[in-house]
Amino acid sequence: MKKFFIIFSILGLVGIGIGIYLFNRNTSSNNSNYDSTRLSTNTTESSNTNQNTENLHSDVETNKPEVQKQEIETQISEFTTKIYTKDEERQNNINITCSTLNDTYVESGETFSFCSTVGKATTSKGYEKADVFRDGEVIKALGGGNCQVSTTLYNAVLNVDGLDVTERHKHSNSVPYIENGKDAAVSYGSYDFKFVNNIGNKIKISASCDSDYVYIKLFKLE
Repeated sequence: MKKFFIIFSILGLVGIGIGIYLFNRNTSSNNSNYDSTRLSTNTTESSNTNQNTENLHSDVETNKPEVQKQEIETQISEFTTKIYTKDEERQNNINITCSTLNDTYVESGETFSFCSTVGKATTSKGYEKADVFRDGEVIKALGGGNCQVSTTLYNAVLNVDGLDVTERHKHSNSVPYIENGKDAAVSYGSYDFKFVNNIGNKIKISASCDSDYVYIKLFKLE
């Protein structure tokens, strides 16, 4: 009887051990399935995040502002005239006019007007009275000296094929800063100097002066 009791006890312990083993196995299997699902979810979320990041970069690149192409300036003409009359009023007027004319752009096919670009000589702009020719006589008038700037520009324009002069006027007397027939008199509302830009490119006018000379340079932009 005692033997049977021992055998049954052993069998019971074995059964309990088998039950514990099976329980732990099922639990381990369930945990493995949970981790696999979680891993799969994380992988999907990571993939979506990467895709969203790529789309963001793509949008940023698409919305980049276009880089403006740098225009190349090529000098196509230059002319200089000497200033003989050194009175301060005339020098002041030439300086104002050169500053106004400087960095003027003329588009291809456009007509340039000296008077429209420089405007009327007024005291509010700083102009003073200096010598000008009127009907063969020398008088004092606002903007005296402007004709030397327009004459210098005229001769620079003459050096370029395709810059076609459409209006130009001679002085009533000879002027000391240019040979006869090469001057270009201007008077706002009466005499203008005009040319058409037919070279096929935009041009830039550079104008400057010092106490001795007026300098004009023309540049082609490509």
